[in-house]
Amino acid sequence: MMHDCSSLETPRLLLRPWRDADLGPFAALNADPRVMEFFPALLDRAQSDALAARIRAFMADAGWGLWALELKESGEFLGFTGLARPVFEHVFTPCVEVGWRITAAHWGHGYAPEAATACLDFGFRELGLAEIVSFTSAINVRSIRVMEKIGLEKRGEFEHPNIPEGNPLRPHVLYGKRAPAGP
Repeated sequence: MMHDCSSLETPRLLLRPWRDADLGPFAALNADPRVMEFFPALLDRAQSDALAARIRAFMADAGWGLWALELKESGEFLGFTGLARPVFEHVFTPCVEVGWRITAAHWGHGYAPEAATACLDFGFRELGLAEIVSFTSAINVRSIRVMEKIGLEKRGEFEHPNIPEGNPLRPHVLYGKRAPAGP
């Protein structure tokens, strides 16, 4: 079902469609070892641009997805926050996940929880989702803290099928939140 959600707003943030001007800052974010610490590899410019193209194509088709995240005060690109459909198969898929990737310079300001909460609200209210999940490497304490701040509860652990056995990033934690009860 197509939903027209061109953007979401929070007090400090704009979650908006991607622009070509975002590609350079996005590539820098994807090449930052701090940001990509819990991903299997850094992305080069071509890989980053390809990821942005996939994100944009999904959003054009669905009307929602991983929005570009902008600081309202300055117009600065912070990364992305939004909803996605994981592409691997597991016992909890198909599902919709909430996720974020934010420039290291902007960590610690509460932007990830603020934006992710807006995405949860959108997913439950506008998309009618029964549950939204999030997952990360079991050693990614920062993202786990965000999941807990936005009210997600630990559902369990799993081995990520796209990460090789023996890789310390393969063990993952799964968190989730059910839609609030209706009136």
